Amino acid sequence: MSTQIFHDSKADKAFRASWMVNRIFIYGILIIWAIICLFPIYWTITTSFKTAPDVMKGNIVPWWDYTPKWLGFKSLGLSPNTIFIESTVREEFLKRFWNSTIIAVCSSSIAVMLGSCTAYGLSRFKYRFGFMRNSDISFFFLSQLILPPVVLALPFLVLYKELALLDTRIGLIALYTLTVLPIVIWIMRDQFSSIPVELEEAALVDGLSLWKAFVTIILPIALPGMVAAFIISLVLTWNEYFFAALLTSSHAKTLPVMVASQTGSQGISWWSMAALSFAAILPLVIIGIILEKFIIKGMAAGAVK
Repeated sequence: MSTQIFHDSKADKAFRASWMVNRIFIYGILIIWAIICLFPIYWTITTSFKTAPDVMKGNIVPWWDYTPKWLGFKSLGLSPNTIFIESTVREEFLKRFWNSTIIAVCSSSIAVMLGSCTAYGLSRFKYRFGFMRNSDISFFFLSQLILPPVVLALPFLVLYKELALLDTRIGLIALYTLTVLPIVIWIMRDQFSSIPVELEEAALVDGLSLWKAFVTIILPIALPGMVAAFIISLVLTWNEYFFAALLTSSHAKTLPVMVASQTGSQGISWWSMAALSFAAILPLVIIGIILEKFIIKGMAAGAVK
C-alpha cells in the first residue's frame, strides 16, 4: 500500500513538473512575441521624445541612454509649454485628424451596413446571375482586392476629376467604402451562416416580417461580427495612404499623408514623424480597447439568446 502511494506521489510530482515546464515555455513564447509586436510602438513613442543626436545614436531606454524631451510634440504645438499658444502646425494637425476621423468612421459605418445586408442575402437566399451562383458572387466581391491600388490610380483620378470629387471627403468616403466592402461581406457572410435559420422561421410564424426578424433577432446576435468588421474597416481606412495622397491636395488630406510629409531640406524630422505617428495610433488603441469589451458583451448576449 505504501509503495503504491509512493509511486502515485512520484507520478503526480512528475506530472506537475511537466505541466509547469509547458506553462513556462508557452508563456515565454507569448511574452517574446508580445515584445516583438509592441516594440515598434515603443520605438515610436520613445523617438517622439528624442533629439536628433539621440535618434542618430539609436538610444532606446529613456533616462538611461538619453533624457526625454518634448521636441517631437513641441514641433506640433502639442507639448505642455506650447499647447495653449497659437500654432499653425497644431491647427493643421487637428484638421488632418478630423479629416481622418470623419472619412474612416463614415466609410466603415457605410461598409458595415451595406456589407451586412449583402452578406445576409448571400447566406439566406439563392441567387443566379448568368453562370454565377452565391459562392461565385461572394468570390467576385473578394476578387476586387486582388488588383493593386496603383492599377486603379489613373481611372479613379480621371473619374474623380470629371465628377469634381478631387480633394473632397465625400470622394474618399465613397472610395474607402468600396475598398473595405468585400472584407465586410466575407466576415458577415460567415457570421450569418453560423446563425440557425430556425430563429427566423420561428419569428415568421409569430407574425414578424422578414425585415423585422432580421433587425430585431438576427442583427443583435450578429453584433460581434459587425463590430469586428467595423474595427478591421476602421484600421484599414484610417491607415490608407496611397489614394489619400493621390486624390487630395489640401482640404481633405488625412493623417497618414501628413506623417509622410515630415521631411525637409535637412532630412527627415524623425521626432515630429514619431509624435504624429503616436497621435495617429492612439485613437485606434482606445477604440480597440472599448470595442473589445463590446464584442465580449455581444457574444455573451448571443449565447443567451
